[in-house]
Amino acid sequence: MEAAVLGTELPELPVEILVNILALLDIPDLVCAGSVCSSWNAAYTSLRSLGMYRRPQTPCLLYTSESDGDNVACLYSLAEKRVYKLTLPEPPICSRYLIGSTNGWLVTADDRSELHMINPITSEQIGLPSVTTIEQVEPIFDEAGAIQRYEFSQYYGEEEFSIPSFHALHELRDYLYVKAFVFTDSTSGSYTVVLIHNPIGQLSFAKAGDRKVIIDRTKDYIYEHMYLIQAPSGDLLQVWREQDRKIVAAEEDEDAPERDHDPSEIFMETRKIMLYKVHMDAKELVEMSSLHDLVLFLGLSQSHCLSTGECPQLKANHVYLTDDGLGFALRKQDCRDIGVFNLDNNNTEEVVSPQLLCSWPAPIWITPSLSNVSSGWNNICARS
Repeated sequence: MEAAVLGTELPELPVEILVNILALLDIPDLVCAGSVCSSWNAAYTSLRSLGMYRRPQTPCLLYTSESDGDNVACLYSLAEKRVYKLTLPEPPICSRYLIGSTNGWLVTADDRSELHMINPITSEQIGLPSVTTIEQVEPIFDEAGAIQRYEFSQYYGEEEFSIPSFHALHELRDYLYVKAFVFTDSTSGSYTVVLIHNPIGQLSFAKAGDRKVIIDRTKDYIYEHMYLIQAPSGDLLQVWREQDRKIVAAEEDEDAPERDHDPSEIFMETRKIMLYKVHMDAKELVEMSSLHDLVLFLGLSQSHCLSTGECPQLKANHVYLTDDGLGFALRKQDCRDIGVFNLDNNNTEEVVSPQLLCSWPAPIWITPSLSNVSSGWNNICARS
């Protein structure tokens, strides 16, 4: 998103005043303002280097479009209701599987099923430990010593429930990855990536300085379509999302033989969202009838609960949705379950016209950030 600084100079203001003005902008506007002229760019650089930018950000929808280049991602700002175009580094964003976003960072899987962490605002990108460091994945080499395909073992804990399967380099990601999160360590400035993956939703971790993914040996972990979210008040919410798989097609003769439907006729639709407040002391769930002035963000991104007091552009008592159903990676051409769900009437409104979105990679919420990774990631880039 970094743009070339224009040559035209505007009437100069003291850098201190410019910094204070820029600090009031949302990140997409801030980056654009930094490209206006050299003095504004200097103020933008100072704002970043001094760590003075603290403005809370409204989540944006990140997606790709067939009308743009392979390396271009679209960032739709809910606050401004406009689209920004981001040119990202290789590999092409249109070829990646987006498996999570947290703190302004995307976790993606490329066409060799290798993981990368990228900040789409700054274009900083970090390679994560090789997929072959996951315990259930073994590389199979050809005569020249290059990886030809992967063997994926179907066991977790102490139980093996299926024979191993074999996948091409680009196919493994569709069967292996479920969701990823990025967590920061405020004391060291480093990051930890937490990966939910198959078989049966195991947890693995990649920490700064690691050379491989570390498996958490759970005996029986079941991934449900449920979210645990902390409200601004500190309350813990449990949110359940019910989806239906629907077919939208022309009416057919009842006597006609069944046919395979085109993917464009098939879509998942959220039909119900159930809210509960978790009472830890009483160890019980209390059903909630409304979010009142709160909003939720659900999908492959980290789930969020925000207040419309801090984000007045958002709609109170609504849930902002993107697709994250199990197995949806195997249905790349299906229409996506994306929208703004009204908890008052269970209706869904569009965020961006579906005609503008590529169904794959599936769109994802991301909260823009200017953060950089610490140097502790240098070791994590090394391959075992």
